[in-house]
Amino acid sequence: MTPARILLVEDKDSLRTMLRHALERQGHAVLEARDQPEALRFLQQGQADLVLSDLRLPAGDGFGVLRAAKEIDTDTPVIVMTAYGSIEDAVAAMKEGALDFLAKPIDPDHLLLLVTRALEQRRIVTENLLLKEELAVRRGAPQLVGEDPSLRKLFASLQRAATTDTTVLLEGESGTGKELFARSLHALSQRSDGPFVAINCAAIPETLLETELFGHEKGAFTGAHARKPGKFELAHHGTLFLDEIGDLPMSLQAKILRALEEKRFERVGGTASVQVDVRLVAATNKGLRAAVAAKRFREDLFFRLSVFPITVPPLRDRPGDIPLLARYFVDRFCRDLKKRPLVLSAPAQEQLQSYRWPGNVRELQNCIERAVILAEGDTILPRHLNLSFAEPPVDENAPSAWAHVDLSGSLTEVTRRVTAEIEKLKIEETLREAGGNKGRAAELLQVSYKTLLAKLREHGIE
Repeated sequence: MTPARILLVEDKDSLRTMLRHALERQGHAVLEARDQPEALRFLQQGQADLVLSDLRLPAGDGFGVLRAAKEIDTDTPVIVMTAYGSIEDAVAAMKEGALDFLAKPIDPDHLLLLVTRALEQRRIVTENLLLKEELAVRRGAPQLVGEDPSLRKLFASLQRAATTDTTVLLEGESGTGKELFARSLHALSQRSDGPFVAINCAAIPETLLETELFGHEKGAFTGAHARKPGKFELAHHGTLFLDEIGDLPMSLQAKILRALEEKRFERVGGTASVQVDVRLVAATNKGLRAAVAAKRFREDLFFRLSVFPITVPPLRDRPGDIPLLARYFVDRFCRDLKKRPLVLSAPAQEQLQSYRWPGNVRELQNCIERAVILAEGDTILPRHLNLSFAEPPVDENAPSAWAHVDLSGSLTEVTRRVTAEIEKLKIEETLREAGGNKGRAAELLQVSYKTLLAKLREHGIE
């Protein structure tokens, strides 16, 4: 640990030497000054973590040292020393910002105790400042990478929406970064100091989703041992992000609509209304209009959600952004994984731009992370990307893939049999691409997590 630098301002040589020895035995580095001008030179060089000063000095005084220290850095702790009987001076110094005082003759043990406390307070203040800076960075608008005109148009829409409290609906394929855009919208809005609370409506079982959204009262059901606030309450004065809202059960849609329009709701098992001030941002990878037509989504809720719709373009529609994003992810993962900087080879860049990216930016991110891990030298090659789009050469003498299809039975039976087989193959391939992660596989397949689990059981896929 770096020793603390203590500026000791005392004109009596014997006392200054005694105090210096006591402080040095505790591991501190001591800077010595006999008067205010000498002390000021050390302070201007920014060398002091703590100031210990006598109030009576031959040139200037301890009040001048105190004011100079506080003018340079208000967080610098200052302890003043004063002769017995001059307590009024010590009190006056503390009113001007001194942390504490010592009455002469100085007790070395008492001195070291005050110094330890002062340095600990200084450390806490510094750590709090660092935490505030880190929090400000995290709360700031996320970095959105891209120069495509469609993305620029999206940025402009986000900025317009951020000036209002209007409900926003983000539409787009899985992996396009809808939550990232929702966080950016929150950061740009007047609610940026409030919480950003996200929930994936497709990832939570229907039986639990209502309590997750609205909370519950004690005793509402077996196991409800205490009151629990829901996401709506947690997002008070902030933004609530409902991801995959197209999977919201019909039974909950009416309660969501009422909460949006009246800004109040009841917890599960409760009768008292809870009032909240929440800005809602919703996202979907499904066509909600089609769901409304099929009576799977309430029309009134759809209109309430889509006051300000924003479409997030898929990655394949902005190919010029692929190299930018790839380089961004390469640099990021090299830092995170503590690897030396890597470059993308020209053939690797060509493969990246030739691929269709069904999983969009999320798939590109995962691809680059894997490539950074696999790269042995200082260059990422095509083999590190492990993209699955390259097809083997066609063998004209090979039997047709349809030669093995069972065509017996009626047209309906054959269609059902072939559809089931293709569905199974697609699910198995996607699971491999997702590394066995069922949640990601559901996103790539653009189905809900519950639907995927049902399909896995139906096809006997482990």
